[in-house]
Amino acid sequence: MKALQILFSMFLLGLVILAGTAGYAWFELSQPASHEHADEIVNIPIGSSTDQTVQKLTELGIIHNELLFKLYIKAKKEGSLIQAGDYRFPTPISPIGVLSQLKTGGLVPFKFTIIEGWTRWDIANAIAALPALKMPKAQSAFALMNNTKSIKDLDPKATNLEGYLFPDTYAVHSTTTAQDIIDSSVKRFREVWKERLAAPAKERGMTAHQVVTIASIIETEAKLPKERPIVASVIYNRLRQKINLSVDCTVIYASKLAGKWKNDGKVYLSDVNRESPYNTRKVSGLPPGPVGSPGLASMEATLHPASSNYIYYVRDPDKNDGTHNFYASAADFERGVQALRNWEARRDAKQKKKR
Repeated sequence: MKALQILFSMFLLGLVILAGTAGYAWFELSQPASHEHADEIVNIPIGSSTDQTVQKLTELGIIHNELLFKLYIKAKKEGSLIQAGDYRFPTPISPIGVLSQLKTGGLVPFKFTIIEGWTRWDIANAIAALPALKMPKAQSAFALMNNTKSIKDLDPKATNLEGYLFPDTYAVHSTTTAQDIIDSSVKRFREVWKERLAAPAKERGMTAHQVVTIASIIETEAKLPKERPIVASVIYNRLRQKINLSVDCTVIYASKLAGKWKNDGKVYLSDVNRESPYNTRKVSGLPPGPVGSPGLASMEATLHPASSNYIYYVRDPDKNDGTHNFYASAADFERGVQALRNWEARRDAKQKKKR
């Protein structure tokens, strides 16, 4: 009997201790505590583990009992819900409140978007224009794109990252740098290449360099999605027949490389006559490399071109949506060019009268 009484007493004592511990834990977790970082942005880096996140918050004094907070997160099975990003934690704040914020997400990040067809110059200028990236000089951002280590396995010929900075929208947090944006865009390209393009490229016997170079031309030349495969067929047909591609985007790129592009939307005779391996008006075959950042649709069109005998195209003057007319003969093409010139002359005359 006495042994039973002892066991019962120990059981009650255990309950009291357990209740006391639970009460203390709940008090600690729900009690708001002060810290000195309320006016600062706290960044939880992408890829941080729960332990790394809790350790950082403990070091900042936002969490005061590291072990208890870890046990609470583990008990709630909410570690996987914690989001990376920038945070502002008010003071005072309880550990439960901290976890709630970590699950909801941090401050809305800035956005940096690379647009289909953008060149390295466009991207560098956009980086310099976003103060959050802390790189006010476009030339400094441009220089970062000369490091090709991240794509050497895909394109040993590459001398810069032109064409491999994938068009997408990227989050800019307080710790994000211009290098991070470049790295993220290359990483995104590699993901898309592996998931959607590597296999069909292998089937066609094409390298990443060839696919991206052709796709970068299609991106600029084809204004409508439905025309991308047709423009691709024109490029292949001209290459097969050893006809110069004669596409303006390569002429413009050559002028940009020479520092002579006037950036007014007009291609001048000096641009057309420029000696450059990128000037496909004068040089046969593909340019040495991409002339911009192609999107997925243009790369897929490169790998799945239409079947046609077209070797020319010109803008359709009867439509104002970027539609082209495609031709297999030079005579038909010249008639199409003349129709466009007549339309442009009428348009210019109307504009002149309005002035």
